[in-house]
Amino acid sequence: MKIVTVTRRLPAAVEERLADRFDVRLNATDVPLDAQGLADALRHSDAVVPTLGDALNASLLGGPNVRARMLAHFGAGYDNIDVVVARTQGIVVSNTPGVLTADTADLAMLLLLGAARRAGEGERELRSGSWTGWRPTHLLGTRVTGKTLGLVGFGRIGRAVAQRATQGFGMRVLAWSRSLTAAVASDAGVTACATLDQLLATADFISVHVPASADTRQLITEERLALMPRHAILVNTARGDVVDEAALVDALRRGIIAGAGLDVFACEPEVSRELLALENVYALPHLGSATVESRTAMGLRVIANLEAFFRGEPVPDRVA
Repeated sequence: MKIVTVTRRLPAAVEERLADRFDVRLNATDVPLDAQGLADALRHSDAVVPTLGDALNASLLGGPNVRARMLAHFGAGYDNIDVVVARTQGIVVSNTPGVLTADTADLAMLLLLGAARRAGEGERELRSGSWTGWRPTHLLGTRVTGKTLGLVGFGRIGRAVAQRATQGFGMRVLAWSRSLTAAVASDAGVTACATLDQLLATADFISVHVPASADTRQLITEERLALMPRHAILVNTARGDVVDEAALVDALRRGIIAGAGLDVFACEPEVSRELLALENVYALPHLGSATVESRTAMGLRVIANLEAFFRGEPVPDRVA
């Protein structure tokens, strides 16, 4: 049986199925592997199942005596893996797209609603025992229904958010991506913006759905935050470094924008104390795909990719 090392705990049903099919090495403690642990996994396994927190860089993938010929990544985004080096080393890389779309889109709407209705502030007040009762001007938020939502990126998750926004809340939806055409946008019931700056200047809510890459790093800059209306709210379920986090803190503190709903951060798991101190931030600890259904489905995609690879068949979700 092929040796497969899994770097973090996975849902029990997934671990059981892995154990049925492979000589699997599980991480019972769920403590992230350090660089040495990852190097050992690469040297002693036929395949490794990494997750977002595993930095599989050039020095590890190009290191001596690497045995692993496949990285069956547990996640849709794979910016933690140097896929260029993996390719040159003959290491196949796969991911798990599609199965987390609905749950991540649901969470984007949760963040949008939570930030708009000041839910984080309300919960903190209630739990602290400082709530003094209902009053007409208490924690007034902003209405979501009928407002304009701007989508930065229009892949699977962006489209799913658009569907929820239009059908559930009667929102007007604008979208921008480098590849989006007016015809594709029209078919999806949204309006394409010619430029990102145009979208930012027009929408009441901005939701970010671009993949992490060199082109999207700090795509949302200080200058672009300043384009947004002062009542606007920024939502990010993509990757933390798509937004200039220091500029975002400054914009929120100075009232350049009204608020933010964030599930991702620039230096996870470390989060800016300045960001967390702001009352107009509604934040969650990277829960986009955190449902039993999504995480189990992701694990099953991992297994399907591994089985195809070891049978010598095309890997369904191959990215490198």
